[in-house]
Amino acid sequence: MSAQREWFEKDYYKVLGVSESATDKEITRAYRKLAKEFHPDANEGNVKAESRFKDISAAYEVLGDASKRKEYDDVRRLGPMAGGFGAGASGGGFRVDDLGDLIGNLFNRGGRGGERGEPGSAAGPQRGADLAAELHLSFVDAVRGLTTQVHVTSDAPCSTCHGSGAAPGTSPVICGACSGRGVTSDNQGLFSFSQTCRSCGGTGMRIETPCPGCRGSGVELRPRQVKVRIPAGVTDGQRIRLKGRGGAGRNGAPTGDLYVSVHVGGHAVFGRSGHNITVTLPVTFPEAALGATVKVPTLDEPVTVRIPPGTQTGAVLRVRGRGVPAEGKRSDGDLLVKVSVAVPTELNDEARDAVETLAKADPDTGTELRRHLGV
Repeated sequence: MSAQREWFEKDYYKVLGVSESATDKEITRAYRKLAKEFHPDANEGNVKAESRFKDISAAYEVLGDASKRKEYDDVRRLGPMAGGFGAGASGGGFRVDDLGDLIGNLFNRGGRGGERGEPGSAAGPQRGADLAAELHLSFVDAVRGLTTQVHVTSDAPCSTCHGSGAAPGTSPVICGACSGRGVTSDNQGLFSFSQTCRSCGGTGMRIETPCPGCRGSGVELRPRQVKVRIPAGVTDGQRIRLKGRGGAGRNGAPTGDLYVSVHVGGHAVFGRSGHNITVTLPVTFPEAALGATVKVPTLDEPVTVRIPPGTQTGAVLRVRGRGVPAEGKRSDGDLLVKVSVAVPTELNDEARDAVETLAKADPDTGTELRRHLGV
């Protein structure tokens, strides 16, 4: 669909939420507000928001330009004169697409030929592809964060022409067919027709001597290393977006993004609970019953903790600030120490005598512990 055919069907004033008499400042203010609300960066994965953002951008591209806005208003005013615009074939009227093709054929424009990439059309700017990579990290590196590299193979700026598409020693020149605007237009009475410039493909520039390395595309396929900063506390399965580090754009278009999926390995001693590090600490029965001061491992040097008298298996002691390091305004995580009272599987004679003495000294302890069972 050409721009003019689309103008018959879309009310750009309604898209931006302004009246047809809105001033340029009111249009710009409405556009900025809507663009911020529906921008893809703020609505990642939201297809409806992405479609809305495209409509908003298309509306502002026309209404934000005084000459295009006047042309748009003139074309829209022709609607009532056309008699049957938008009617389906069953209604006996012309559809807007049919009208555009008919007028295009009258002026030898070929309706949609250029859009399908048929002979005579030129490729316009194309945003680079989004890429995906995987990164495997150790438990410690994931907790502390690091800067590393991932390897990708993708379109990248041509190493010969550095992305310009022009042979070394030459530069792209302003397209004479469109005077650098990227579009050509003709006024035919009441109608004004615009289309992507076939000479430059919509870039506004022409390459007279193409680069021999990339044949004028400005990109080449090659392996490369991309630096990526992994924040402290990254979790297994988390995906990190590196804006602008994906595939190279063509004909001056922006590069895509790189999405790095992180895989975190386990640890023989420690575990994770959000921003806290967990560890299980075995203690003896005397230490649990009488209390003790013991050393506990951390990701750095060991720390000393106090086991209160009468500590039970499963009790959790907290060591402040020994968890995942802080990022931004967040405070450091903690070390959560889970106590596990170890019961010996074998006793020597002296130990057995001591346990038997304890049992005789407090014979009702077991009964009291099991009283809630009704036995």
